[in-house]
Parts: sequence; C-alpha cells; structure tokens
Amino acid sequence: MIEQDTIRLLRECDAGVKMGVDSIESVVDYVGDPQLRSRLADCRSDHESLDRELQQLLDKYHDDGKNPNPMAKGMSWIKTNVMLGVNDSDATIADLMTDGCNMGVKSLNKYLNKYEAADEKSKSIAKELADIEEKLCVDMRRWL
Repeated sequence: MIEQDTIRLLRECDAGVKMGVDSIESVVDYVGDPQLRSRLADCRSDHESLDRELQQLLDKYHDDGKNPNPMAKGMSWIKTNVMLGVNDSDATIADLMTDGCNMGVKSLNKYLNKYEAADEKSKSIAKELADIEEKLCVDMRRWL
C-alpha cells in the first residue's frame, strides 16, 4: 500500500509540475514587466528543479510518471488564449497564474489526503510543489 500510494502521489506531482511549466510558457511571451517575467522564470526553474528530483524517484519505482489530464490542459489553453486575446496585460497574466496556482494547490492537497500512505519523501515533494504554487500566487497580487 505504501509503495502504491507513493507512486500515485509522485505521478500527480509529475503531472502538476508539467502543467505548471506549460502554463508559464504559455504566457511568458505576453509579459511586459521585467520583474514579472523574472518571477515567472524563477518559478519555472523551481518547477524544473523539482521535476529532476521527481524523475529520479519515479525511475527508482520504474514508473514513467504522468502527463497532465488532456481535458484540463485543453481547457487551460482555451482560457489562456481567450483571456489574452481580449486583454494581454500583466494583470491578465497574473490573474491566470493565480487561478492556476490555486487549482494546483487544491489538487496537491487532495492527493496528499487521498494517498496518505505515501512515503515521507513523496509527501515532502508534494508539499514543496504546493509551497512553490502558493508563493507564486501571493507574488502575483502586485500585478492584479
């Protein structure tokens, strides 16, 4: 049970990291403020660093990880493109990032509760990812 929950939690973290990186990459070309661009780049770097650690653990369990849900990814793409098509301001980008971070934190906490038998290392990674998302959400407030 511990190993199954560990792998499942790691998979969800993998999907979350990929979704976060994709989301940042989908808006970064629209960013006007260099400080916002820098903050998003830092967050992407944090996600990528955590992803390397995640991949090592997934390899240990001989698991390929998980891609984001195609429906969620598609809906995110549509929302992003519609909102940026109407208003491509930094405030719109901050709004999109805030929504994405909130959904990520919510999902990660749901999976932490669902896979409570997961090992401490995978729980730590999930909590670290949630912390990264929460911090970005708070940081986005200055551009809203």
